[in-house]
Amino acid sequence: MKNLLLALAFCSAAPALAQTTKKATTKKTTVVKKAAVKAPVKKTTTTTKTVAAPAPAPVAPLTEAEANTGLREALTNGITKAVAFASEPDGFNLNDDIRIPFPPDAQLVATTLSSLPGPLGKQAVEQATNLLNRAAEAAAPAAKDIFLTALQNLSLSDALSLVTSSNKDAATLLLRKNSEMALNAALRPSIVQSLDQVGANAAYGKLIARYNKIPLMTPAKTDLTDYVTAQTVDGLFVLLAQQEAKIRQNPAAQSSAILKRVFGSK
Repeated sequence: MKNLLLALAFCSAAPALAQTTKKATTKKTTVVKKAAVKAPVKKTTTTTKTVAAPAPAPVAPLTEAEANTGLREALTNGITKAVAFASEPDGFNLNDDIRIPFPPDAQLVATTLSSLPGPLGKQAVEQATNLLNRAAEAAAPAAKDIFLTALQNLSLSDALSLVTSSNKDAATLLLRKNSEMALNAALRPSIVQSLDQVGANAAYGKLIARYNKIPLMTPAKTDLTDYVTAQTVDGLFVLLAQQEAKIRQNPAAQSSAILKRVFGSK
């Protein structure tokens, strides 16, 4: 009887024990799967090494010889272009920077005659002024060789100082200081010829002749040669100074290696 009761008790407990074991097994399996899913993934990091750029090679200081050569080339280019501009039709006449006005000692002539009617009035004064500029334009080509010769005779003993000068026309000023009088004397014969060729002397002479007939007026001079010569040389120096400044300031105007070397680093 006792053995029968034990057997019945065991049978009753078996399903519960089996169920507990199953739950435990299931729970363990779930934990293992979750652990497998959540395993961390190691990331691979790539490190890029920066290579420093090589330092630029040092630039050698500008020499006196290089400065001298650069200045001479700049002035040669400037003279060539200045003369070319001045020689064009209306190169003087329509350029306000260099247009030659009526002579200062004949301003009273221009003022007086401009107030008079007729063909020898204001229109004649303007025509005579235009012809003064035509004479300068006609004589300008002869100025090129004269200017280049003066440049060859120019001493650039302090070329480095000229190159670094704050004056953008420093070399032009030196050329003018040392050679302006000689340039005037050399260009004078060409001016004499061009004044006659373009008719400036004839037109101006008519105006002066009419003016000198006016009562109580001090007679005016008719010679234009010295005045137009000086004005032509002055105009060419103005154009040359502009060309020098352009070469100093504008990289596009530094058309050779020596010009880039001398002026390109500033």
